Amino acid sequence: MISLDPQQQAARDWFESLRDRICAAFEAIEAEAGSDARFAYTPWDREAEGIAAGEGGGGVRGVMTGRVFEKVGVNVSTVAGEFAPDFAQSINGAESDPRFFATGISLVAHMANPHVPAVHMNTRFLTTTKRWFGGGADLNPPIPYAEDTDAFHARLRAACAPFGPDAYARYSKWAEDYFYIPHRGVHRGVGGIFYDHLECADDAGFDRNFEFTRAVGEAFLDIFPQIVRRRMNQPFTEAEREEQLVWRGRYAEFNLVYDRGTLFGLKTGGNIDAILMSLPPLAKWS
Repeated sequence: MISLDPQQQAARDWFESLRDRICAAFEAIEAEAGSDARFAYTPWDREAEGIAAGEGGGGVRGVMTGRVFEKVGVNVSTVAGEFAPDFAQSINGAESDPRFFATGISLVAHMANPHVPAVHMNTRFLTTTKRWFGGGADLNPPIPYAEDTDAFHARLRAACAPFGPDAYARYSKWAEDYFYIPHRGVHRGVGGIFYDHLECADDAGFDRNFEFTRAVGEAFLDIFPQIVRRRMNQPFTEAEREEQLVWRGRYAEFNLVYDRGTLFGLKTGGNIDAILMSLPPLAKWS
């Protein structure tokens, strides 16, 4: 029931189409492994004080548990409303006017085989008194392989290349700084790219930043299935599985303590199951 302008509609349509293609690609990998696992989709409406049913938007939570993907969630949402006064002060362009619109896709995959890296990808378009794109993708292997790390970064570097000679260096450094667990003194994974506040002051700015955001999504869809197929049949030991479970505990700590997306969802009345979709199905602290 949210009224969308052409830019908002274009962003929403693309995020949802990317979701469809990613889910199809992941289901194809499951089929190759002899699994009939498929995504289960659950629609939800945004619930917040003072919002009538349906007027705050909502989304669709997609989750699959399979032979290769122990748990993968691919969520899309389109929401609108007003930030709480204290939270508005921390949001770009909302300091003087708390009204907002947000649409995006968020993905986290936790893999059954510890040799296959977990992964996160998110891209979004937000409107306050300003408009901007943000997002990124980062690789999170319990057992890192230089070949996988290099391939992931090379594909993101290629996606960034048309958008300036320093784009990849700037956004990969941003990811390195952001995906860090201060209380552990370790990074969450082997990095990727992270960007935010790519402002769209006019149609040309929207077109360019939307093009970049699409390039990031396409890069992810291209490279991650390649890495999964490279590792998914690799034998592993109980010790390696143990290493994966302990590493997942670190991942959960980051998402619950530091992740901006988790905080944004909780502060704006999002669906709790969709927000916490990023948490692994099993983890261990020892």
